[in-house]
Amino acid sequence: MSTSYEKIQLQAVVPQTLLGKRLDQALAEMFPDYSRSRIKDWILADQVAVDGQIVNKPREKLLGEELIEIDASLEIQERHSAQEIALNIVYEDEHILVINKPTNLVVHPGAGNASGTILNALLSHVPEIASVPRAGIVHRLDKDTTGLMVVAKTIPAQTHLVEKLQAREISREYEAVVYGNLIAGGSVDEPIGRHPTKRTSMAVVQSGKPALTHYRVKHKYRAHTHLRLKLESGRTHQIRVHMAHLRHPLVGDQAYGGRPRLPKAASELMIETIRGFKRQALHAIQLELEHPITGEWMSFQAPLPDDFVNLLEVLEEDTAQNPDDLV
Repeated sequence: MSTSYEKIQLQAVVPQTLLGKRLDQALAEMFPDYSRSRIKDWILADQVAVDGQIVNKPREKLLGEELIEIDASLEIQERHSAQEIALNIVYEDEHILVINKPTNLVVHPGAGNASGTILNALLSHVPEIASVPRAGIVHRLDKDTTGLMVVAKTIPAQTHLVEKLQAREISREYEAVVYGNLIAGGSVDEPIGRHPTKRTSMAVVQSGKPALTHYRVKHKYRAHTHLRLKLESGRTHQIRVHMAHLRHPLVGDQAYGGRPRLPKAASELMIETIRGFKRQALHAIQLELEHPITGEWMSFQAPLPDDFVNLLEVLEEDTAQNPDDLV
């Protein structure tokens, strides 16, 4: 695999409306297709000229009417191979793609998953997406989490979506089944960082990044609770870590304490279903966002997958058979 670069050459005159603005701020307004951090990197790398002179200070003030010339390069992702992998496409236009991810599918190649990922599928479905960093993937779902993801097909769309995600202006809602009885909804506002001893796991740690999860009770069963959750941030494994922190881990989530727990007098079907649920019971059910180009507000829903629906049916039957145990 190799890294390649796309040549970026831009030229424009600073409008008078940007008089007194810092160079990095002015360029972000003049060239909105590129993020402020990327523009700042170009300035620091001597790739921006003002009236023919290289300027490498992002805070340099402008007077207006200067000629800006940018001669830079954009690193294109490592060359991953395109693979014909079926994608469940919920929506697609020339700018974005919304997919409903199945279980057991990794989003991005990494250790142990060099191919067979959503990124490989995207390179096949939209070959030109190879010029967009990370093939347009702006947020991820864990391998065994199902549901909705938005993908940018162009750099301008990606820049806009990343900014909206960082500004918490993209709404992502999930449904989950957890162990135990949660009486009412609430929020978990606890920082998340790398687990101090388990290298591949995350944990609530005070040195971590801020993370906020809201949840409400959809349905109570005798030993489980069906939740609707909304993320205010997007930390790795956020819902799984926060629910485990509340001592209500997700059913099937063996990494965060969701090993099979069976209530007393469980039926054979109940035992078989809980023990056989081999993934975290988590589904990204709703995604709402402003279209990065048209500005239209868009809302997408993905129905619960079959294994999740079957789990709820078995829990309902278990509760009906043991009504006296319902809290």
